[in-house]
Amino acid sequence: MTSPASPQPSGLDGVAAAARQAPGRGLPPVHLWNPAHCGEIDIVIRRDGLWFHEGSPIGREALVRLFSTVLRKDPDGFHLVTPVEKMRITVEDAPFIAVAVDREGEALRFTTNVGDVVEAGPDNPIRVEMDAATGEPRPYLHVRRGLEALIRRPVFYQLVEMGEERDSSEGPVLGVASNGAWFPLGPAGIHLA
Repeated sequence: MTSPASPQPSGLDGVAAAARQAPGRGLPPVHLWNPAHCGEIDIVIRRDGLWFHEGSPIGREALVRLFSTVLRKDPDGFHLVTPVEKMRITVEDAPFIAVAVDREGEALRFTTNVGDVVEAGPDNPIRVEMDAATGEPRPYLHVRRGLEALIRRPVFYQLVEMGEERDSSEGPVLGVASNGAWFPLGPAGIHLA
């Protein structure tokens, strides 16, 4: 006689349990999971990359990293996804922050605040928006499946230092190359405050 399967934990415990069950050391296959939407969970990823649950910062870095592995961007917003649950969370800007960059051969390799290592290239482009309120550049790096990292200001300064000028239809542009792709950072002579 077999015993009934134990129920899957739900909510925050369910998210943590699903993330821990990732095969091998890779990321869980959240893009393959299609559970019904189960509501919202009071998690906010602030502009500065800090994760909050019910108004308090999540102080355990390992827990934030674990949750980041089951984060998914869908047309209706950001969700923590398990095989049995899909819970919407709030993301104020980008869910991750690019905190370091190194050039390794022809690649720019970034590290995020949650431990992802991402090489910029055709599949992981760098894009720069201009903040309408301040006129300052807001640079982003694609990390995975529509999730981006805001590139921290010191890291963006490094990119500007590595940059080279190229001509464009709008005049000289400063940009960087990585893995065969060219990413404009702004007009040549870009000034950063």
